Amino acid sequence: MQNAAPYAHYEALALRRHDHGILEIVMGADQSPNGKLSTADHRMHRELSTIWQDIDRDPEVRVAIIRGEGKGFSAGGDLGLVEDMANDFNVRARVWREARDLVYGVINCSKPIVSAMHGPAVGAGLVAGLLADISIASKTARIIDGHTRLGVAAGDHAAIVWPLLCGMAKAKYYLLLCDAVSGEEAERIGLVSLTVDEADLVPRAFEVAQRLAQGSQTAIRWTKYALNNWLRLAGPSFDSSLALEFMGFSGPDVYEGVASLRERRAPRFEPGCPF
Repeated sequence: MQNAAPYAHYEALALRRHDHGILEIVMGADQSPNGKLSTADHRMHRELSTIWQDIDRDPEVRVAIIRGEGKGFSAGGDLGLVEDMANDFNVRARVWREARDLVYGVINCSKPIVSAMHGPAVGAGLVAGLLADISIASKTARIIDGHTRLGVAAGDHAAIVWPLLCGMAKAKYYLLLCDAVSGEEAERIGLVSLTVDEADLVPRAFEVAQRLAQGSQTAIRWTKYALNNWLRLAGPSFDSSLALEFMGFSGPDVYEGVASLRERRAPRFEPGCPF
């Protein structure tokens, strides 16, 4: 069942109900027939920031699965959205709030969340992918946090969860350099829960979701709540990183970052920094 109440207003996300109280969230279902990856434009970003509260309030949902359609899980932020953020304070402030609500929404959603990541996993989609309670990636998935490549600080989910999952040394290496992490490497360093062959990705995600849905809901949800206190303790670090990221959207480097991505070349950032 797609776009059933209370999800009728969602357009960028496809919502499908399944047996056992499983709700499937599909990013890019409308883009995959054209061979495009799901990008977080204005609507997608807004919907990713609100869906978790709606799921939390939905008595019919026991478990949520989030996945991407087509060639990958998510392609990151739409460059048009990035330019709007750089040029318009009101847009920047709105998207900052959405980014905050996305992170805390996943953390505070009482229902367990399973992610199924394949292909590129970047941007706002990756936030939900790595903050999910059970994160499953295909062995060939490519997990990339591309903030510094764009010319802004690694905000979003990076500071709140990467050091806890894979340690500070690995977190700094991948977040500062924007190197891709394969699914196999992500499992090895603890960044994701497990990896499988791509053909087995969605079936395995549903298998895990069914086990969660058939378990004690109080025990599972309260365990999630207790474990996520580790992430809540990192809230000040996250808030700081998000503020620094959005300060970067008002600076010159983001314009060069966007231009270099559009022109498919290496960025040429200015060498200085006022801080």
